[in-house]
Amino acid sequence: MNQTDLWTVVTIVAMALVTVITRSFFFLSSQPWSLPAWAQRGLHYAPIAALAAVIVPEMVMTQGHFITSWQDARLFATAAGAAWFYWRRGLLGTILAGMAVYLPLHLGLGW
Repeated sequence: MNQTDLWTVVTIVAMALVTVITRSFFFLSSQPWSLPAWAQRGLHYAPIAALAAVIVPEMVMTQGHFITSWQDARLFATAAGAAWFYWRRGLLGTILAGMAVYLPLHLGLGW
């Protein structure tokens, strides 16, 4: 085994140990525990923050740069979806409204 292979094996074993220890941390204590109130409140916002971190860049950027033209179907689809959500407060309708605007502009006009 050469030096690179040894370091690869050591790294994989160390990462596996860290994963096992951190995932079994909750089982190591014999006493029940709970998160502080501020952490529980913060976890309520985690899903929407993660979704925004993934979706927003896709709506306003192309190839790592901001959209510079108004002729982009994503802008109009975002506006239509936001308008639907503001009007009806329904998630499925928001998605359908956005896609109903996006698809004709993207496929029909090539935006």
